[in-house]
Amino acid sequence: MTLATDVTHCDALMRALEGFRDYGGPRLERWGTDLAARLGAGSRLLVAGNGGSAAQAQHLTAELVGRYRDDRPPFSALALHADTSSTTAIANDYGVQEIFARQVAAHGRSGDVLMLLSTSGASENLLVAASEAHRHGMTVWALTGPAPNPLADAADDTLCVAAATSATVQELHLVAVHMLCEAFDRIVGAPRPEEPWAFVTQDAAGEVT
Repeated sequence: MTLATDVTHCDALMRALEGFRDYGGPRLERWGTDLAARLGAGSRLLVAGNGGSAAQAQHLTAELVGRYRDDRPPFSALALHADTSSTTAIANDYGVQEIFARQVAAHGRSGDVLMLLSTSGASENLLVAASEAHRHGMTVWALTGPAPNPLADAADDTLCVAAATSATVQELHLVAVHMLCEAFDRIVGAPRPEEPWAFVTQDAAGEVT
């Protein structure tokens, strides 16, 4: 029974992944290019999600503040759920629907990007955050499950994953995070020796490279 269930899960993931490459790839390439230009010019990325989507959101910000593969400068990216004192205080004082919106109002500026992750696309706290972001002149991207859904309608641009279960949607969201980071890094480019964050090494002849 367990083996059959595991195989069914893998088969569903493989089917969803086949189509995702075609419809998700171009959008993630565009997002990565846009994000590299914005963050390189001093804007920031705010990311939010609930539950498993919160984990994916924090995964994305870790890749941008740290690194994805190759070394490069850190870029400003904040996972809004990660400040537990703020989220619990806001939930207690203003209601759960405000936990992200109030942080968007505090940290977001015109030209920033708010990226919202949701398997259902129906989370009220994400919808309120999208509205608040637009009020501050931010661009809203949504990474959701199947369309149609309210969050897709509320965002400026949306990637809706076509998959039958939340588990498969979340797995493809992780693929999307990595594809976005790869596109971002291609635009940012490799470090140059004159940049302070570049590594300076020597070859076998002792020449600085």
